[in-house]
Amino acid sequence: MQVRSLGQENPLEKEMTTHSSILAWEIQWTEESGGLQPMESPRVGHGLVTKRQQYLPPRTRQLNGTCDISVDMELFLHYSLIPSFFIILVLSFLQRREQHRERDDTYLLRNHFGMIVPLDFVGTFSNRWSYGVAFGATANKIMFLFSEGYQPLLVPQWAQAFVLLIGGIEVGLSHFPFFACLSSEFGLVSSVLGFSYSLVWFVVTTLYIIQCPHGQFVGNYETVMFYWPSLLCLAFLLGRFLHIFVKSLRVHLGWELQMEEKPFLEVHQAEHVKRLLRKYPLQERNKSWFQTRIYEWDPYFQFPSRMIGTIVLAFICLYLFIVIEFCVFVYVRDELDVFEGELESYITSMNQTGSPVLLQVKELINITKEVWVVTILPASLTCVSYLFHILACYRKHIKRLWAGDKHFLPLKFHNPSSSESVVAIARYSGWQIAYILWGYLIIHVMQSLCGLAIMYSLVLPVIHHQALEMLRGLGIGILTVSIVLGLMVLQVWIATSFFLQPKMGTDDKQKPLALNNRRAFHNFNYFLFFYNVLLGLGACLSRLFISCVLGTWLIARIDRTILQSGYERADMGFSAWIGMLYVDHYHTNPVLVSFCHILITSHRERRLQQTIKYWYLNQSAGPRLSARSRTRWLLLQTLINNPELVRLRKSRPGLGSQEFTQILLTCSES
Repeated sequence: MQVRSLGQENPLEKEMTTHSSILAWEIQWTEESGGLQPMESPRVGHGLVTKRQQYLPPRTRQLNGTCDISVDMELFLHYSLIPSFFIILVLSFLQRREQHRERDDTYLLRNHFGMIVPLDFVGTFSNRWSYGVAFGATANKIMFLFSEGYQPLLVPQWAQAFVLLIGGIEVGLSHFPFFACLSSEFGLVSSVLGFSYSLVWFVVTTLYIIQCPHGQFVGNYETVMFYWPSLLCLAFLLGRFLHIFVKSLRVHLGWELQMEEKPFLEVHQAEHVKRLLRKYPLQERNKSWFQTRIYEWDPYFQFPSRMIGTIVLAFICLYLFIVIEFCVFVYVRDELDVFEGELESYITSMNQTGSPVLLQVKELINITKEVWVVTILPASLTCVSYLFHILACYRKHIKRLWAGDKHFLPLKFHNPSSSESVVAIARYSGWQIAYILWGYLIIHVMQSLCGLAIMYSLVLPVIHHQALEMLRGLGIGILTVSIVLGLMVLQVWIATSFFLQPKMGTDDKQKPLALNNRRAFHNFNYFLFFYNVLLGLGACLSRLFISCVLGTWLIARIDRTILQSGYERADMGFSAWIGMLYVDHYHTNPVLVSFCHILITSHRERRLQQTIKYWYLNQSAGPRLSARSRTRWLLLQTLINNPELVRLRKSRPGLGSQEFTQILLTCSES
């Protein structure tokens, strides 16, 4: 989005335009004296005041003109790649490669420069909230990409996807040190690097907020409203890295024992398997209403770090999206105020006063603004409840898969493609956040339309002293619908009473599907055939209405498809959800992980026993024997105990093998 500023260019124009372009609305205001710069506090240029600024409060105009910015957040994002690459290089040098070729030993690098893993998206259950907060620190930049504000190069429209891909990679590289330092095995070095990098981001963000705390739409502390979640996440990371440094330093000085390496089998997974092996009690304990209807905590289940990070980032992005939407609403509201003023001036110039059209337009604008503001809360609460519900559905679905139950899935998803599942786990987190954001906007629009319908059908008639007419129309409508529903219920009652045979047993819940009074039944069908044609029209419209309402209401939920049976594969979000579930099921199933843990532990124990046995042989008292002599002695003992192996040995001429074999055969026969 290109917008002209008043006077000289603000260095934060690229960064702050995301707040108004997030809804993909191009807000442009062009006049003879200049234009409007969105979502930032522009500097005072030539003292020009546009017609729109006349309708702004004086305090807001004053705040907008006292901003002196020396920090460009987008430019800082580019330059942050330099320390990011340095940190990645240091951690990669410390990381040893587990598998390397023998010829690499002749080189200077040896087995250094291993691959750094920022986060295990499949099997990480430790340090989950730290990873979630690290994801939260990226929220502002993700919203920047979400608004397609990342355009460092002028490229044609068809190449925008590549530009956004480059922007995503750049944001990932700039925040890579947060995750790499949290997951690194080298606590001292990684904590120092992570603390320094987080401190730089914290200082730059704080400096940016201090220099320009106010904004043009919300007014006081508008920038603080946008950046306080990132500041809070960065402050948490500073404390976390400080804690890692202190703990690593105590281990290095010998004040604490070295922590064991990451266990292959987590504690909650082992406890889950133990619970499966225990006999269930005959009587289950009583559950509260909250445990039955809302959520029941399971001590033997933990959400992976990917789910925690997704939910934390979704919460912060949803908050930023709501604030940005409100800023856009403020802008549109001011534009509507300008439109009302110009309309009044036009009508006054035409010597027309009190035009009914003008009053109706004003009433529509005012009601729309009020309804839009009021529905922000229910729309946001709906999306917040969806985020919690997604966690509950994830636990329920993954437990069903662990138990081998796939009946809750469509038949086409019982055996998904392995490649699609691997891609799905990479897509899920990003798609879930995008679905929540767009779902909030769609739900907000739908609730606003419902609010307008309620206002015009129920509230405004009362305000305009037309309550009796409203009640009369409402009563006629309710009566009509009641009669239609009553006739439908009457058809069911007649069919139950006259056209079905009696129950065959006293314990039957309903009558059997066996016709009775066939002649009357055929006449019943014939005469109702023509009426049901008309009734079917209303049923079709109700089907369309219910589908639209449920589709828009559930659009933010990836865990449930909104398409009909047989068309589920066309729902890409639901496919990503199913693929993610299968990857977690195959890689984090507690029974499978426990079995692999037993195999690995048994293999290690056998190797340890063999090592101890040979260590005792090497440390035995007396003269030392070479390994070759000991091997020959063991071979001789084996051949004496197993004479049948003597005939199977290959003899070598000239080395006395035949005489040796003959001696062994003689000894074995005697």
